[in-house]
Amino acid sequence: MVETRSTKAKKDDKPAEKGAEKDAVVPMEIEKTDAEKKADAEAQVLSDIKANITLLDRAVATLEGRFTTRALRATASIRKRLNPDIIGQALNAHFPEGNPRKASLLAKVGKTTDTMEVDQPASAPAKDATKFLPEHEIYLSYLVLLYLHDQKMNDKGTQLATELVETVQSLNRRSLDQLAGRIYFYFARFYELSDKLTEARPLLLAAQRTATLRRDDDTQATLLNLLLRSYLHFNLYEQADKLVSKAAFPEEASNNQMARHMYYLGRTKAMQLDYTASHRHLLQAVRKGPTSPASAGFQQAVHKLAIIVQLLMGEIPDRAVFRQPTLQKSLLPYLQITQAVRIGDLARFQETLGQHAAVFRTDKTYTLILRLRHNVIKTGVRMISLSYSRISLRDICLKLQLDSEEDAEYIVAKSIRDGVIDASIDHEKGYMKSKENVDLYSTTEPQNAFNQRISFCLNLHNESVKALRFPLDAHRKELENATALREEERKLAKEIVDGELGDEDDLGDEW
Repeated sequence: MVETRSTKAKKDDKPAEKGAEKDAVVPMEIEKTDAEKKADAEAQVLSDIKANITLLDRAVATLEGRFTTRALRATASIRKRLNPDIIGQALNAHFPEGNPRKASLLAKVGKTTDTMEVDQPASAPAKDATKFLPEHEIYLSYLVLLYLHDQKMNDKGTQLATELVETVQSLNRRSLDQLAGRIYFYFARFYELSDKLTEARPLLLAAQRTATLRRDDDTQATLLNLLLRSYLHFNLYEQADKLVSKAAFPEEASNNQMARHMYYLGRTKAMQLDYTASHRHLLQAVRKGPTSPASAGFQQAVHKLAIIVQLLMGEIPDRAVFRQPTLQKSLLPYLQITQAVRIGDLARFQETLGQHAAVFRTDKTYTLILRLRHNVIKTGVRMISLSYSRISLRDICLKLQLDSEEDAEYIVAKSIRDGVIDASIDHEKGYMKSKENVDLYSTTEPQNAFNQRISFCLNLHNESVKALRFPLDAHRKELENATALREEERKLAKEIVDGELGDEDDLGDEW
């Protein structure tokens, strides 16, 4: 290979480049101390709180609830980083001097006004009390309420929640609707943790009536769910059903509140033996409920109840439900119950029920599971009917582990009457004779299945249309365009009448 000048120059430049790379100074990263990292973290939290307060200002100025929604959604990340120092700095930075609520909130988190004033620089500008909105006060108090709840300070939390409820009721501002719903939720939550939930019920009922009259959808949905939770906590299913029949749930409520409402309705209908309606409500709760890992508890509670209701309806849940990572461990006892019901094994069902009785009582599904005994027996009778064209009542008694042949005859007769099996009983000879299987497609079963699917699609379409959002005051632009169009048409009509633009001009002189 012939070596040219250019290639020779490149070879000579390579050692120089390597030497330059060695001589280059690499900047060293200075590791921050723990105190500096803590200060940066606190500054970030204070910055996030200030950003949320700015969003509340925009919500008040534009009367748009979506800004409040954004602020409350961002509060979830702030909540994990709250501590007394951050709360004290936030209260001191945003509350005006002399505000009585400021000293009370500082005392709740173990801070005093004197100690917090020392940290403020002497050149700090005085805060303008006229720019301090009630939304700021309620939001900062809400942060303190969250901190007290996470630290399990139930007494202080109950006291603060009661004070905030009184403040919210006295203000009557539409920009506080979403914040008021959160305040009422933690008010009921603190009373529930203190075993005083019945004492909070009269106030919740009065607040629900007020919210209905004011058309406050957010507060109304929250309060209705809190009342249902209170009734179901004490097994007052009739009162819960009366409340649902008298109070309409707002259609504009958030998906989380809607999912919670559907779950409470599913529990109420299940206890009232209306399993079809209960299963429909629980399916809606699963679809509308959140799917984040933080909401795994709600998903587990809904699926536990839905599985039992589906078994009571005579259906077997899909096995994929039990394989979900967030549900697999908690649904293990219900998987064993499902397997026992599917094969009609009464002995296995009783064994599983006794082994996991404490879990079922904690989940409040023990009463519903006791009703499954008849379903297990019916499933066993159906399996026997499919397996044998003719079998004695004595053998049925032995297979189902019943007490006597009379019990077996009664159960078989009831199964025939309910349409579970297609068979006949010979009482004199003591046997059951199964009839030939009928073609399923000659019955109304396919029609019912298609009707169920079509109804679901129609309901889903209606809910999607209701959930559509439109820009604010968009109809006014359409009205302006329509007004301008009418004005042009009016001018055109006037010109035609005056003869300035008649149809005769297009016909020429020979018209």
